[in-house]
Amino acid sequence: MLDHIRTVIFDLDGTLVDSMWMWPSIDQEFLNKRNLECPPTIGKEIEGMSFTETAIYFRQRFSLWETVEEIKEIWTEMSLEKYRTQVPLKPGAGQFLQFLKDSSISAGIATSNGRVMVDAVLETLNIRNYFQSVVTGCEVAAGKPAPDIYLKVASELNTEPDKCLVFEDVPAGILAGRRAGMKVCAIEDPFSAPMREEKRQLADYYIQDYWEILKEMERKNDT
Repeated sequence: MLDHIRTVIFDLDGTLVDSMWMWPSIDQEFLNKRNLECPPTIGKEIEGMSFTETAIYFRQRFSLWETVEEIKEIWTEMSLEKYRTQVPLKPGAGQFLQFLKDSSISAGIATSNGRVMVDAVLETLNIRNYFQSVVTGCEVAAGKPAPDIYLKVASELNTEPDKCLVFEDVPAGILAGRRAGMKVCAIEDPFSAPMREEKRQLADYYIQDYWEILKEMERKNDT
């Protein structure tokens, strides 16, 4: 998987950190406070959208009176404490990041989330120093499944797309990586379990957790 790879780029939520569990309840609470029903399909409808694109979609879809920036501020306030206190790294992620650093493989983050939440996660988990580039979907022209965000990270890290490996947890993100001309590894996550087969079909590789890669590297070194 890592042969000829110079840069590894991670999605954040559901890929690097275990955080997807919080968003369905936030969406439901947000809409219920406005006497609106939360459609069971909303997760799929907004899959891959940037934080700003999601706020625009919600404002139009539910005829909200708040501005896009106000909606983003409300969501940030609803999620920030959870990100700081209840969101761990995915199993083996910390060790894998250290492995990349030790192997002189650069690392970046390409996330649909907002900058404030991303900063909170990186600081709380003390992993900011592992990444040479952190880009959010609000900083590119189009969110996933467009390739823009992955191409921007690769450009910032001076790496050709075919020398990049992407880690993703949902189909829209996998498509974004593939459309950027990169290899993509899908990772298991409870939130996207119903999409498991679609993820397997779209991705070049599929793992349960990062320990799987580390154990394979250890076996390779032993032989």
